[in-house]
Amino acid sequence: MIKRMSYISHGRATLVLGLPLVGSHLAQMALHVTDTVLLGWYGVNELAAVVLASSAFFVTFILGAGFAQAVMPLVATALGQGDETRVRRDTRMGLWLSIGYGLLTYPIFWQSEAILLALGQKPEVAALAQEFLRIGGLGMVPALLVMALKSYLAALERTQVVLWTTLAAVLVNLILAYMLIFGYWGAPELGVAGAAWASLAVQVLTFVILAIYAGWLPELRRFHLFQRFWRPDWQALGQVFRLGWPIGVTSLAESGMFQATALMMGWIGTVELAAHGIAMEVASLSFMVHLGLSNAATVRAGRADGAGDAVGLRDGAKVAIALSAGFGAVMVLLFLALPQQIIALFLDESKAGSAEIIAFGVKLMVMAALFQMADAMQVMALGLLRAVKDTRVPMIAAAVSYWGVGIPAAYFLGFGADLGGVGLWLGLVVGLVLAAALLMARFWMRARV
Repeated sequence: MIKRMSYISHGRATLVLGLPLVGSHLAQMALHVTDTVLLGWYGVNELAAVVLASSAFFVTFILGAGFAQAVMPLVATALGQGDETRVRRDTRMGLWLSIGYGLLTYPIFWQSEAILLALGQKPEVAALAQEFLRIGGLGMVPALLVMALKSYLAALERTQVVLWTTLAAVLVNLILAYMLIFGYWGAPELGVAGAAWASLAVQVLTFVILAIYAGWLPELRRFHLFQRFWRPDWQALGQVFRLGWPIGVTSLAESGMFQATALMMGWIGTVELAAHGIAMEVASLSFMVHLGLSNAATVRAGRADGAGDAVGLRDGAKVAIALSAGFGAVMVLLFLALPQQIIALFLDESKAGSAEIIAFGVKLMVMAALFQMADAMQVMALGLLRAVKDTRVPMIAAAVSYWGVGIPAAYFLGFGADLGGVGLWLGLVVGLVLAAALLMARFWMRARV
């Protein structure tokens, strides 16, 4: 008989596993924040370009990352069942799918200027965005491999290495980007291209470190992760693919909603787009905490599901949801109390256009406060549903919420109701609230079966 854990024990276990993941996600986000801050100091057009380029890279990345993210619940469940062979097979095929996807998507980055121009972006911004993506896009394969290895290590509860590796990457990126963007310490002044080269170098370095750790750490050698890596395992590949592609599409539906909002914001003006990018960076930093807790919930719920512990699955879910909601409430208060100070951190206020960006950004921070709790609940529900191998119905619910409701609402409120950028963000609120309600209902329906 499985012994029931107390809520306090569930909370402690979730935080021990989740806090390093939270730190890792925040550090990962800091990579993008670093580029945003440095290019915000460099110029408004450069800032707007990197907002678009980073969004395009992330949208492409998040679809392929579904295969890497599928590794986490699959490995957690295999461990819960005591099947170590399955751990190796599923992880290896997750790496295979990540490599294939990354290679297939690079041509999109090479032709990104034409795509952005067709989507109504300003020529000077589109050209700079392509300059970034032609270099930074080479980092897609290592970035996806890093995601797969992080999922593998998180499922094994080896989250400390994930945290420290990502923190090291932030430091390296800061030094390289500062040097190459502005041309310090004898380096050429490359602007946007400098940020791209720094990002590429960091992705490769992070992959090398995690691969060495995962493959040669004595405690992990029993999994033989890279042994005969070239040999296909079609059954495992099919399983990872079937679980992973709906995860990728679900993530794409959400991130695509934010990307579509960025494109529509670009129709309004460069100042509004720059403010949108900064406010979105801030909201995303908060989201990384919820994502880390959601990842921890996926691992713990996956192990409980693999072990047949239905009570532990439900109790752990309740605690994870409560932790995420508590943090969300704190961030709502912060966004409402200090919006101007937060936006100003990203800009050189002496530069032309900075005052306008801050003024508009303050309005968007109020909207970000509105969707904090909904964003927390939808990502937590998705993490829990993945733990029980439920990804296709959540994919449909997310697509309907974000694209069937959220985007039309954003367009109507922004342009039909003439609320501008604030209206666009109100549409985000509508989509996220609906997604949170549908996904939470889906999980508790499954958890009580």
